[in-house]
Amino acid sequence: MDAETFAEHLEFPRGRGHVPAASYSGSAGGAACGDLVRIDLALAGDRIADAGFDASGCGAAIAAGSAAVELLRGATVLDAARIGAGAVAAALGGLSPGKLHAAELAADALHVALGAAVAAGGALAPAADRTLVAMSGGVDSAVAALLVRSAGRETVTVTLELWRDPANDAAASCCSAHAVRLARSVAHRMGLPHFTLDLRAAFAEGVVAPFVADHAAGLTPNPCVRCNGEVRLDAMLDFAERLGAADLATGHYARVEDGLLRVAADPAKDQSYMLAALAPASIARMRFPLGELTKPAVRGLARDAGLPVADRRESQDLCFLAGTGKRAFLARHGGLRERPGAIVDRAGRSVGRHRGQELFTVGQRKGIGVAAEEPLYVLAKDRAANTVTVGTRAELATREVAVRDAVLHRPGAEVDRVKLRYRAQPLACRVEVGEGGLALHLAEPVDGAAPGQVACLMRDDVIVGHGVIAG
Repeated sequence: MDAETFAEHLEFPRGRGHVPAASYSGSAGGAACGDLVRIDLALAGDRIADAGFDASGCGAAIAAGSAAVELLRGATVLDAARIGAGAVAAALGGLSPGKLHAAELAADALHVALGAAVAAGGALAPAADRTLVAMSGGVDSAVAALLVRSAGRETVTVTLELWRDPANDAAASCCSAHAVRLARSVAHRMGLPHFTLDLRAAFAEGVVAPFVADHAAGLTPNPCVRCNGEVRLDAMLDFAERLGAADLATGHYARVEDGLLRVAADPAKDQSYMLAALAPASIARMRFPLGELTKPAVRGLARDAGLPVADRRESQDLCFLAGTGKRAFLARHGGLRERPGAIVDRAGRSVGRHRGQELFTVGQRKGIGVAAEEPLYVLAKDRAANTVTVGTRAELATREVAVRDAVLHRPGAEVDRVKLRYRAQPLACRVEVGEGGLALHLAEPVDGAAPGQVACLMRDDVIVGHGVIAG
């Protein structure tokens, strides 16, 4: 550690208290650690015209804020996006392990401010060979970036912060501040510029609020389809345009054919269902580098490249449920407290009790808690009566599924199969288009179709539309 350089920044901090005109702000730290750094920066074309900061807490936080401002002033937007905690620490002559936290806070604040500035007002000149890559901090998105760069394209990366909740396990979430920092470190290790885009407000309004409302209404929503189709990917496409990027690449396992989504080559990893709500205009501006690969092949590429996330475990939870249960989440964020009610059979006879209809899904078998001669399944839910109806698998089976809010990219007559759940196998079907929606006539019975889930409409292995299963 160069004590003289550190002391100079501490005694004569660059830009402390200065807020440039037309600037954008980013903050990091706070009550949990006692240190807070705020960075303010203003753009002029593709450069940082001016920057300032403020900080409270330890002296290292002040020095780190000063170093960040010095690095920012006059830098191009893309060079600023390469500044990480290591660069801030180096500008201070190195930091002891106990002071590295301050450099991380300054880098976090810098990237929040930079992302906000570019999203709101910045615009780089278009470059036909530039691709923006969505990075989550996992192996899939890292390899997507690796493949884009290997194809000779100028590669820029972005990570979204969508949710922040002290009750969550941030390390297990793909959209937390922890994930943002991990993704940034991987991108910088690969020599790539990285941006942070804070979409917490849009995510809370467009994904979490409908998730809670749908559960209260007795539905089983799929928030990932809504997030990809209405919040997350279109926001990144807009950001790509701001950066002059020709397209957006993601680590999803999916392919594109004739302007429509097509399932991935590896059916075990296919994620086209989760992307079903994307408009063709959005799909036309996207790349899916992993579409022809298997997961073991992706991990192998990551190991060969020395990426630290090569063997990182995948998150299995919804990002905003990581580390917490659905019941606790609905109570905390939606006020859905326990509302005990009757579990009934098809004849309306009470056979047990439940703690809240919103905790059950049509087709569910486990967790019903009612003993019977043969396994019981959830057949239906009645929010008004607060009942959950159960019955046998034979009673659950149906060949008819109603779909509302349908969007078709091809005529209904071209639909020959449907996927009713993310991990379900596609079922052969025929579509009847009516004024109130679609009627799906299945070639074989399905064990329940949960109202609120997405019906992914297909022609062979191409996604030609989507809708919501009606109650």
